[in-house]
Amino acid sequence: MSHSFNVAIDGPAGAGKSTIAKRVAREKNYIYVDTGAMYRAMALYLLRLGVSPEDSDKIAKACMQADISIEYQKGEQVVLLNGENVNAFLRTEEVGNMASYSSAVPAVREKLVELQRKLAKTTDVVMDGRDIASVVLPDADVKVYLTASSHTRAKRRYMELIEKGETADLEKIEQDIIERDYRDMHREHSPLVQAEDAVLIDSSNLTIEEVTERILALCR
Repeated sequence: MSHSFNVAIDGPAGAGKSTIAKRVAREKNYIYVDTGAMYRAMALYLLRLGVSPEDSDKIAKACMQADISIEYQKGEQVVLLNGENVNAFLRTEEVGNMASYSSAVPAVREKLVELQRKLAKTTDVVMDGRDIASVVLPDADVKVYLTASSHTRAKRRYMELIEKGETADLEKIEQDIIERDYRDMHREHSPLVQAEDAVLIDSSNLTIEEVTERILALCR
């Protein structure tokens, strides 16, 4: 039985994890596991059942019946909810709101971690998040902790907003990032942490290409 190859990328908000993870997955022809999309698919499932976002007991019971996975179909990454391609339904405001409630229910997290591990056992994957290397895939072949200074991350976010034609306050963005880091690192469930055997990559002075290349080198 050939062993599937798993890449875990953790790090704080705004470090560029998903951008990098998608690139590495494309280069290696692995599946990029969008954990956020899986949480949204679960939220969609709960909405369809008519479960109230505030009813965490019902959410905890209902989530056990959902099977969620990710695969490639015709070169496109597809999120499957009990076998149905639900890509078209995941980005609505309603689903996003439900996801922010349901993802806080420990049973939902446990169920999704179980599904993510199942996926990683049979498939070559790149997964990014806050606790992939430490909790979800502790046996991943390559573990990366991708970070950048709060100033760099704020600047990147600022540029994104400016390019979209929005107004932005760099100092306020940086303050928000510092506060979010603190919350992520100090929360009770799955705090943001650098796994002991993860390779630290600080992308403050690196391009996307350079970071990607560094991770691909680790895969070799």
